[in-house]
Amino acid sequence: MRVSTAQFYNQSGMRMSNQQSSVNDQMSNLSSGKRVETAKDDAMAYSTLAGYKNDLANIEKYQRNITQVENHNSLIDTSLANAEGIMNELKDLMIQANNGVYSADDLASIDQQASQSLQQILDIANTKDETGGYVFAGYQIDDAPFVLQTDNSVDYRGDNGVRELQIAKNVSMASNQSGEHVFQKVPNAIGDFSATYNTNNSGIGVERAVVADASVYDSTANPANFTFEFISATELTITDGASNVTSITGYTPGQTIAFNGIEVKLNGNPLPGDKFTLKPEQDISVFDNIKSAIDWIANKASAGDDPQVQVDFNQIIEQLSDSMNYLTSRRAESGINLQVIDRQKSNHLDTELYLSSGRSSIEDLDFAKAISVFEQSQVALQAAQQTFTQVQGLNLFNYIR
Repeated sequence: MRVSTAQFYNQSGMRMSNQQSSVNDQMSNLSSGKRVETAKDDAMAYSTLAGYKNDLANIEKYQRNITQVENHNSLIDTSLANAEGIMNELKDLMIQANNGVYSADDLASIDQQASQSLQQILDIANTKDETGGYVFAGYQIDDAPFVLQTDNSVDYRGDNGVRELQIAKNVSMASNQSGEHVFQKVPNAIGDFSATYNTNNSGIGVERAVVADASVYDSTANPANFTFEFISATELTITDGASNVTSITGYTPGQTIAFNGIEVKLNGNPLPGDKFTLKPEQDISVFDNIKSAIDWIANKASAGDDPQVQVDFNQIIEQLSDSMNYLTSRRAESGINLQVIDRQKSNHLDTELYLSSGRSSIEDLDFAKAISVFEQSQVALQAAQQTFTQVQGLNLFNYIR
């Protein structure tokens, strides 16, 4: 078979080009320490490697989110722990103020301390995170959610939004709690209604007032508010917002008063003329509770022996206790979130180790083997080059001589 000069040059050039390309690829692998860098190196391995890299990239994203939600929940936990302490101090101030030995000046000093408690809780409710966003504002993170008014009431200007971040494929975690949920929704200590006392000569107090049977309770036919008036120690009338009157006879102290699906229990022994009103109020704001405590301390010196003073004291103290318990439950929610986050962090570390090992087994280079192959390829390339040089220089005159 004859081999033309052009064919010889083409074949030899292609062979040396392929060998040179192989040597270059091996040099690149040795330089990077990677066996598989492109699909050309190993198409099947490269496809598997892409899956490992994608899963590792997702874990990295989840870990960034975990850091953020962990920081925020830790901040919530710390903030609410401080709030619990302040509420407990306020409760102690109330108990001190109820001690009959304190003078008007002493009560004024206690009232000043109580007012500071309000400001401290307000500062906690307006806590900012590391980015400057308000933690308890819902989605409205750019504006302070709680604003103090001139009468010591506090308005909430945030919303109920809960911001969540994905920390695993099927796991999302809240990074905040809305201020309304934390500070505005403390369950009413006595139930579904709050009491306002018009006349209270005996010192009776509403211990419990609830909608016991929702199927019977009709707020349209018998609208609130409900006014209770004792005609005698054993007789009373209940007048609703539409002036409908329900009469109760044979009342005995401690008896549960039931009417229109509502149950009311009083403590104390009522006297003729005692009168109070119930209005619907299932939740009481922490700030309203604090304001009531401040007002009570401020008025304690001038209240004298009015039986209503002790009734209000008992009610406020009970609500303060419930407020602390409620803040504890909100804090517990952030604590549970932190436990979930810790478990998920551990899961990601285990998964990351497994994926990194799998990626390494496919991607990383066996240097001893690679160097041996590289040297063999170099020798083959050099041999091909020398052969080409020698052969292409031959012609007929070399054989004639």
